[in-house]
Amino acid sequence: MTFPLRSVLAVLAVAASTAAFAQMAPAKVADTSKGKALVDAKGMTLYTFDRDAPGKSNCNGTCATNWPPLMASADAKAAGDWMPVKRDDGSMMWAYKGKPLYTWAKDAKAGDVTGDGVNQVWHVATP
Repeated sequence: MTFPLRSVLAVLAVAASTAAFAQMAPAKVADTSKGKALVDAKGMTLYTFDRDAPGKSNCNGTCATNWPPLMASADAKAAGDWMPVKRDDGSMMWAYKGKPLYTWAKDAKAGDVTGDGVNQVWHVATP
């Protein structure tokens, strides 16, 4: 193998791994009226819940109906600041820096932040 071919293969390997991580990222950053926030693939604002423990969701039942978790696949793997968290029902959800993430059922469109401050325990998730 010649040097130029090795260089091309190395560049392709880096590009493939970067693309794979970008596809795996469970959320992205967007500008909202509250500043930069984490949002899901549909652009819906993500929130954290003060009553959660690091790596543990305490929002189940009716709470999870109002605050749908950012779900993860059963085989999701931690990467960087992202980690999958097992819910009480056995399903998996995403957490950022140990904080489980949720959307808010009353946010009507991408960029809405109406869940921020609800009951003084829900907050926009920030990067």
